[in-house]
Amino acid sequence: MSRNLEALKLYRNLLKYSKNLQFSDAFFVRRRIREEFEKNLEATEKRAEILIKWGQRSANKIGVGIIRNGEVLSNPRSTFHAPPGEGFRPTETAQHHKQQILRLVQEAIIQAKITNPAKEIDGIAYTKGPGMGAPLQIGAIVARTLCQAWSIPLIPVNHCVGHIEMGRLITGADNPVVLYVSGGNTQVISYSNRKYRIFGETIDIAVGNCLDRFARVLKLDNNPSPGYNIEQLAKNGQKLFDLPYAVKGMDISLSGILSQIEKNAPKLIENGEFSREDLCFSLQETVFAMLIEITERAMAHTGSQELLIVGGVGCNLRLQEMAAAMCSERGAHLFATDERFCIDNGAMIARAGELMLASGLKTEISKSTFTQRYRTDQVNVIWRD
Repeated sequence: MSRNLEALKLYRNLLKYSKNLQFSDAFFVRRRIREEFEKNLEATEKRAEILIKWGQRSANKIGVGIIRNGEVLSNPRSTFHAPPGEGFRPTETAQHHKQQILRLVQEAIIQAKITNPAKEIDGIAYTKGPGMGAPLQIGAIVARTLCQAWSIPLIPVNHCVGHIEMGRLITGADNPVVLYVSGGNTQVISYSNRKYRIFGETIDIAVGNCLDRFARVLKLDNNPSPGYNIEQLAKNGQKLFDLPYAVKGMDISLSGILSQIEKNAPKLIENGEFSREDLCFSLQETVFAMLIEITERAMAHTGSQELLIVGGVGCNLRLQEMAAAMCSERGAHLFATDERFCIDNGAMIARAGELMLASGLKTEISKSTFTQRYRTDQVNVIWRD
C-alpha cells in the first residue's frame, strides 16, 4: 500500500472517530487507529520524531512538524486570522485548531514519506505551555491519542525552549545570548548550569502584543500578521513621535508606551500632524531600541559574542538591522532565521522533543498536563553541557 494512501487512511479514521466522539473517548479512538495501522505493515529502519504543537503568540497558529536527527522532514502549519481591528479569542482559535489538525497530521506524514508511523516514529512531543488554555488543550489531547495509538513515548515541551533549540539548530549558534520576542513573551536569555536563565524581560505586556494591539487601533489586517503589516508601514515613516522610553534595569515596560500611542494616534492622524506610517515607525524605533539596550547589557555581562533572535517578532527586519549594528560594534555575530522557523511552528517543538527524548525525558499519559504559565527558566536543560 502506498505511503500516500496509508497517510490518507490515518486522516480519514481520525476524522471519522474524532467527529463522532469529539476526542472524549480516547481509548476507542486509539484502538481503531491501531487496528488500521497494524494490519500487514512492514517494519522499517527509519526513525523520526513527530510533534504536534499548538502555539502561543501564536495561540492562533497550529503546526505539525516531523524531524529526524536534526533534519526537518515536514513542517506544515495553519493560522487563524481574526477580522481587522480584532484579536483572536481562545474559543474561536481552538475551534480553528480542531478543524485543521487532522489535515496537518496527514500532510506532515505524507511530506515526511512515512508509511508506518508506529514503526518509524520514536516519540510525540507536544507544547505543555505557555500559551492560551483552549488551544493547548487541543494539542495535548491529540498528542496523547496518537502516542497511545502508536505505543510511543510522549514528551512535554516548553514553547520558549522550542524556539531556542530550533534557532540554535538552524543557525548553528553555539552558546548565544537569546533575544526571545513574540506575542506572548519578551525575554533576554542566556544558558548556564543546565538552565536557560532570564536576564531581563517585560514586566507587563510582550512586544508582539504591543504591536498587535496598536495594529487594531489602525484597523490593520491580521493577514499575514498585524506585526508584519506594522513593519511595512513603518518603512515609509518619516517623523518620530515622542514616546516613553521605559527601561527598568534589565527589564522593560511596554504598557505605558502602548497607552500613550493608542490615546494620541486617532487625533494625530486626523489633524494630519503624523501619518499612520510615522506612528508605526515611532513605535518600532522606541520599543526595539529598548530591547537592544538590555540585550547588549546581557552580552556584556556574559561575555558572549553571539546573539540569537527567536520568536515571531524576530522576523522583523528592522529589529534584525538594529541588532546587527549593535553586534558589529561589539565584534559579535548575529544569528536570525526567517518566517519558516522564527514564527511558531511544529518543527521547533519536535526539535526540543528530539533532544529531550535522547536524554531520557518523557512523561506518562496520566501526567501529560498543560499549563498557561510555564517559564523558560523552569526547564531542566539536561541535554546541554
